[in-house]
Formats: sequence, C-alpha cells, structure tokens
Amino acid sequence: MLLCFGRIFRQVIGPVPGTLLARLSAAVLLSLSAAALAAAPASAPNATAPTAPAPSRLAPLKLAPLKLDDPLPIGAQVKVGKLANGLTYYIQRNRKPENKLELRLVVKAGAILEDEDQRGLAHFTEHMAFNGSRNFKKHELVSYLQSIGVKFGADLNAYTGFDETVYVLPVSSERRQDVDRAFLVLQDWAQGLTLNDADIDKERDIILEELRLGKGAGDRMQKVLMPKIYNGSRYAERLPIGQEETLRNFKPDALRRFYRDWYRPDLMAVVVVGDIDPAQAEQLIKHHFDGLRNPAQERPRTYATIPPRTDSEALIVTDKEAGPAAILIRYPVQAFQERETVGGYREQLIEALFGGMLNARLQELSQLPNPPFLGASSALSRLTPRYRSYNASASLAGGGATAAIDALVQENERARRYGFTAAELERVKKGMIRTYERAWNERDKTDSAVYAGEYMRHFLEGESIPGIDAEYRYVTELVPGIGLDEINAYARATIPADSGKLVVYTGPTKAETALPDGTQLLAAVAAAERRDVRAHDEKAVAGALMDKPPAPGRIVAASSDAHLGLTHLTLSNGVKVILKPTTFRNDQVLMSAARFGGQSLFDEKDMFSARYADTIVAAMGLKDFSPLDLRKVLAGKAAAVNAGLGNNTDVVAGVAGASDVETMLQMVWLKFAGVRRDEDLYKSFIGKQMELARNRLSQPGALFGDTVVATLYGNNPRAPRALRPEDISRIDLDRAIAIYRQRFSSAKDLTFILVGSFDVEAIKPLLATYLGSLPTPDLPTAYRDLGLRPVKGVVKREVKSGLEDKSTVSLTFTGPAEVTEMEELRLSALTEVMNIRIIDILREKLGLIYGGGMEGSMSRVPYAHYSVGVTLPTGPRNVDKVLQATFAEIERVRSQGPDQGDLDKVKTNWLQTYRKSLQENGYWLAVLQTSLTEGTDPGTILSFDKEVQSLSVADLKRTAQRYLNPENYVQVVLNPETAATAPASAAYEAAR
Repeated sequence: MLLCFGRIFRQVIGPVPGTLLARLSAAVLLSLSAAALAAAPASAPNATAPTAPAPSRLAPLKLAPLKLDDPLPIGAQVKVGKLANGLTYYIQRNRKPENKLELRLVVKAGAILEDEDQRGLAHFTEHMAFNGSRNFKKHELVSYLQSIGVKFGADLNAYTGFDETVYVLPVSSERRQDVDRAFLVLQDWAQGLTLNDADIDKERDIILEELRLGKGAGDRMQKVLMPKIYNGSRYAERLPIGQEETLRNFKPDALRRFYRDWYRPDLMAVVVVGDIDPAQAEQLIKHHFDGLRNPAQERPRTYATIPPRTDSEALIVTDKEAGPAAILIRYPVQAFQERETVGGYREQLIEALFGGMLNARLQELSQLPNPPFLGASSALSRLTPRYRSYNASASLAGGGATAAIDALVQENERARRYGFTAAELERVKKGMIRTYERAWNERDKTDSAVYAGEYMRHFLEGESIPGIDAEYRYVTELVPGIGLDEINAYARATIPADSGKLVVYTGPTKAETALPDGTQLLAAVAAAERRDVRAHDEKAVAGALMDKPPAPGRIVAASSDAHLGLTHLTLSNGVKVILKPTTFRNDQVLMSAARFGGQSLFDEKDMFSARYADTIVAAMGLKDFSPLDLRKVLAGKAAAVNAGLGNNTDVVAGVAGASDVETMLQMVWLKFAGVRRDEDLYKSFIGKQMELARNRLSQPGALFGDTVVATLYGNNPRAPRALRPEDISRIDLDRAIAIYRQRFSSAKDLTFILVGSFDVEAIKPLLATYLGSLPTPDLPTAYRDLGLRPVKGVVKREVKSGLEDKSTVSLTFTGPAEVTEMEELRLSALTEVMNIRIIDILREKLGLIYGGGMEGSMSRVPYAHYSVGVTLPTGPRNVDKVLQATFAEIERVRSQGPDQGDLDKVKTNWLQTYRKSLQENGYWLAVLQTSLTEGTDPGTILSFDKEVQSLSVADLKRTAQRYLNPENYVQVVLNPETAATAPASAAYEAAR
C-alpha cells in the first residue's frame, strides 16, 4: 500500500465522530471545526459554476410553527415498542450498508449494581455470554458467527460500564436463516447463558489477563482520583474491571446471582437497524423475547447518587510512569436530565455554541509563543448519565501549573464577565448549521451502526431521537434567532463565579518544573479569580481565502474508462486528474495525490527537519493566514487539505463537502504558493513536541518500542523510531521550510484523484483554474533507497521497564519478497487465520493472553520486502509459554496449513467487507492511489471476490513456509524492572 498516505489522510479527515445527529457538545463542534469537516463560510469569488448541484434542502412544506414547550417527538424513521414483559425495542430500516443488520442487546445493568462479593462480575458475565448458552455450546457461538462473516473483536463485541452492559452483533441479512439465528444469539444472551462452574473457572485467567493489561500509571492514579472525582459516591468503588481478589476467589453462584437479578426484560432493549423489513424484525423480536420473564422478587434498579461538593479541595497525584502533567478544575456536580422539549433542544444548541466559542479562545492561547498550556478545554460535561459538572482542564506546558491555572480561570472569567463577540457567534453558528446540513444530506447514506448507537443512548440516557429531519429543522429555524445577549447571559449563569471546587494536578513524579502542593494549587486558583480581566480583543480577518482566482490553465486531454467509471484529464501544466463521481455519499468528496520523493531525498543531518517539515509548516498557517485566522475564514465550510512528506512519497490529501470543493482546491493552490513563516508559532510547536518527547521517556512502552526498532534495524539512525528531546533540538525552522518548499513549490508528476459527490462537467473549470495553474518547474520525483534493511538470523533482546507485573512479547519476521497483489492477499489471509488460532489457543484454551495478534504487510518501495509482526501482552511468568504456544502454531501452519474452516471464515468476512467497501469513497480512493504509486491494475477492484475465492489451504501453507521463517526473526520481550513483590501505587497529596 502507499507509504505514509494513510498518515497524511488521517490528519486531514481527523477522527470520525460516532454520530453527527445528537449529543451536540462543545468538544464535538470544536473538533469538527478544527478538522475542517464542518468548518467555514467565505471563499474566493467563484471561478465558475458550482462544483456540483447544491445539496438539496428540506422541501418547503407547510409546517406548523415551532413551539418551545412542545415535547420532542420520536422520529418516524424508527419504531419504538415494548413487550408485555417490559422489554423495549427499536426498529429502523436502513440500507447503508446494503444486506447488513446491526443488532444490539442493551441491559441497564452494570458494575454499579454489584454486591460486595460481585466486584467485577458484571463484566465477567459479559465474557460468559461467549462461553456457552442454551443453544450454543462453549466456543460454538464465536465459531458459528465467524463462519457467517462476523469477525470476533472487530464486529462481534460487548462492553460493560457503570450502569449498562451492551452486546454488539452485526450480521449479514442476505440469508433468512442467519438473521433468525442472530436473534437466537441475542435471546440466549438475555436469559440463556449456562454459566457452569468449569467454564467460569476457565474464564478467570482471561479476565485476569485483561486486568493485567490495564495496569500501569493510569490505573494506579485512577484509584486515587476516583473517590475524589465522584465525591465519595458508590461509582468510585465499582470500576467495571473489578478487584483482583474477587476475580480470583468469587463463588460461581455470585455470578449466577448477578445474571438472575439484573438480566431481565424490564431492564433490556433490543435494537435492530439495517436492511430488513421492519415487520419481519418485529415478528422476530416477539418470537424470541416475549417468553422472557422478570424475577418473582425483583430487586429495585436504583441509581447511585453523587453528593454535592461545598468546599474546595486540591489533590496532587503523581507517578513515575505518568503521562503529561495536567490540571483539572471540577466545579460542583449537578443532577442532570436530558431535555424533552423543543425549548430544551434550543438550550442544548446554546450550550454547544457557548462551548465552541470558549474553547476556540483556549485554542488561541495554546498557540502563543510561550503558551500557558499545550491544550485546554472548558465545558459542561457528563460524569454519569444523571450527573454533570462544569470543568476546566489543561495539559501543562513549560510554565507549569500556575501559568495554566491563571489562563484557564481568567479566560473563563473573561467570558463570564464580558461574554463573546458577534463575530465569534456568527462563526460558530455557521459551523453548527453546516454540520447539521451535512448530516441531513447524508440521511439516507448514514451507517446503521450510527443509528443503533443513537437508540442505545435513548434507552440508557433518555437522549432525544426526533430524527435528522426534525433536528435539521430545529437548527435552521432556532439557531439564527439565538442572540448574543442570550449567549452572554448563559455564560454568566453557567461559568461558576464562586463555588467549591476540586483542583487536581496529575503528572510524572519527576517534572521539568517544581511540583506544586495542594495549598499552592488552591492559592493559585484563588489568585487567578481575583485578577482583573479585559474584554476579548477580536481581530478582523479577511473574508475569503483568495482575493481572486488565479489565471486558469486548460484541459488539454481527456479520456474515460467506462469499466471503472473514471474520467482522466491532463491539464496544460502537465498535472493529471482522475475523477470518480459516485453516489455513495451525498455530501463528500475525497482527494489525494502522490509522487515519489519524500524524506528519503534528504541526508541524515536533515532527517528530523524533513520528518517535521510538513507539520511545522501547517502549524504556522496557510499562505497569509495564521491557523486561527484560517479557522475563522473557513467558518461554515467543510473542507481541509494537508500536504506532507512520507518516507518515500510526497502526498497531498483533502476532503470537502459537495458544495465546498472549490474551497478545498483553493487550499491546494495555496499549499504550493509559499510558506507563512512565524517564529512564535514555531517556538510554540517545538515546545509542545519537546514536552511530549520528554514525557514519553517515562512510559514503559517507549523503551520497548525503541528497542524493537533498534534491534530490527541494527541501530541504523534512519530507522523509523519515535523522536527524543535531543532529536527535536536538531530541528531547524529555516531548513524545514526549505525542505517543504523544495518538494511543494512544484506539482510536477502529481496526479490528483477525486472521488465522491460531484458532477464531472461542473468540476472541470475548477480543476483547470486551481490545479491547472499550479507551478510545475522541474524537480526530482524518484525516491532514494537509503539502504535501510532489517537484520538477518535470529536476534533476541530483553527490555526491563515498568513497575507492574506485565510483559509483552514481540516477534518480527522480515525479508525480501516478490510482491504481487495475489501474494499480498495470501499474506493477509495467513495473518487472519493465524489470529483465529491465537485467540482459540493462546486465549481461550490456555488463558495466556487477553488480546494481541499478528499482522503482515508487503511493499515494493524502496525495495520489495515483507514484514510480519506478532505482539502478545501477557504476564512475566507466562512469557515462555506464550512463545512456545506461538511457535507451535507457526510450525503447525507451516507443516499442515490452516484449517479449511478457518480459511473459509476469513473468506466470508472479506467478501462481506468487500461488498460494503465497494460502496465507500475511501476504498476507491485508496485503490486508485495505490495503483498509480505501485503500478498495479486498478481494475482488480472489481475482481477481488474471485481472487479471494481462489485462496486455498495449500496456498497459505506455502505462504507460511515462505514468510514465517523460524531461522530469521527478531524477538524482543518486555519484562518489569524487578520481580513484583508488592503492588505499585501512585503518590498523592491532598489539601483543603
């Protein structure tokens, strides 16, 4: 696959939110704006007609005026019902993806309901759901689901929280018998688990490995923090993972008692979303769940309370292995209930607008030359479904806790006292409306899992589900009427002026600045509250990215590929374009371009400046705009672009809404038009990187990861290891800019691929204007082979790092390869069947691990080679057993090949995933980009199913013999610093 393309592209699109339809919060709005997925309004004057027909709007129906006291309805898209036994169900027909069904069993019972002898047994019960039931024997369930294409972990899953347990089952809806049995699985989970003593005892080892996996600084510090965060509530005593002593010694009857008491229909919901007839779904629900019974003597389902805080208290929690130092100011906890009226929904919009503006101001502070913090946020946030509190938090910079507290408290006070400006409100309104517009545009292209999550939250938390038609109407009608005075009044009422608070400092035991004590923390907050503040100074910015479009180029050649639905263009400057219009999404256009070059072209003395060149340039802004000004200019637009240097490639990646393609292309043009040099922002960026690099050194995994890379590549300085503080100090601003300009002052040999919702004829003039006018002076467009090669033979190392009784085994098999698409497919299939065996043997049979597995890859660049890695976290006493069992499985597949049944499971899953991927813009973009960079045939995208079907046991046996060579691998084992004698603990100090 294309080297480093994924990294650059992920930087552009950011994390994909679980849903855009609900739980609108300041954090979500800010992240969407920052990632430009829901960012900005003004652009340059149009070069020509719109890139595509404007997104459709709600039909001008004659609707009754909104009344704020009207209750929020349940949307017509979902049927909500209740059986006689109290079980709630949700059904929605949704054809994205086609032939797929998302099922959920949701239980309003979690760790908070455990008796004293059941600490951890809510979570243990969840595990037992996969270990035998009335209709599926132990191991039979997972094996059956795998046989119909459901992948364990990635698809089939479950989780346990404080107040709920949720089971996730996505299945194909193509065959009626598979759907019927899927409902039978849910029925068994609900009240059909066998829970016999032998199976329970067998599962203890796996649960204890999961417990071990979670140990570390975070766990140690959490145990100190929880009683304070929850103010002595029962929540502090009921972490879902439980207590080790209980897990080792509980009586099986205690687990059966939990299941009997709390897995009952009046506390359950079944969620069915996907490609199924709703009448059929309802019939299946009634058939499988009508017979469930509630206990004769029901225990009351109560919810733990969190007592209010009236006084102020400070807590300092440190640990040798802690992450970056941070400050949290938590104000009194408030009881909370989801809004149930249109007026309540409007209040939620006000809250989100307020949070977006306040957090934008905090982001500005983080970009000062000597920032008071690396990052910060301030908002009302949920503590549990029924409680929330106002919080201010920050990751500390070089100025330490006092500087961060000063900035946090004063910025909140500034907003409380003076409010916000009209320009700030206008920007965040535009972003909000565009976010909902995109959600509405995609209403028939939204994945079923998104809707399933929404209905789960309705059942568990009371979140409203009026549907995107209603929500889009609320936003478009209510948001314009929300005035600045109302927002500022909300700020005055919401930001605490004088109240009890919990001030928490967390960080490493050894910090670059002196650790505060509790008295100093409280004094710092009090002093910051007394300081005078001025109103926010809002600087005017340009209203458009470009004053006018550049002089356009021309389309000098065009051709089409009817087989793949592609249009090929050549522009007058030599730049090429491939267009793939789709209907997979209604409001999404993805873009990429890549050529060879990248960091490989620069010598060792420049390697750190080259590695960071793109991120440094991006941190300073775009052409004449600082990052903050750019965010303001892009308010209300959905467009983002990144340009970066991979190891061997130069990459440009972008994403836009259908109506914002011109903005995306303008940003591409500006990426090639020069660099905005800002020494202050550079210092801020380098300071943050230095802080993160210093902190990384305290993490047990850091030394382990560095050792794996150093051992694999014989300490070659060009090996792809994480940077240390001394490496960052070698970065030079002017050299980084020069490197970036050397690669991105010319678009020579770039082919831009656009996939998504656009009209080819409408977009052509924009391509000629912005891509056809890019400079294309000569520059080298070939990578340089630096001679970086892995060691040969068997090399073993041990790393001792970390306080906890935990280890990790790493095995890496490498070597040259004859890389073809089929060979890549065979290697991928081999790692998939090996992962099935790893789970079956090392986890389920031997109880040596909780998670881990094998992954493999091939590359043609800079030379044809392969790499297979195995990572298996375990306990120090089990390292030898893990190695022995792993190599036994490797020898088995080398000598016998995989089981036909396991290979069939992989094939079935791949074919289902393939059918879904064919309807995704990102999949087409990746295949087309890879075909250009690696010289493969893009047409194989339509024959992948035949290639999968052709895989055989004999193929994979030969693949294992070729790539899992027991005479050529690197083994690195992480063990704790010393043999465990007593549990490690975090240091803490409290003050009032």
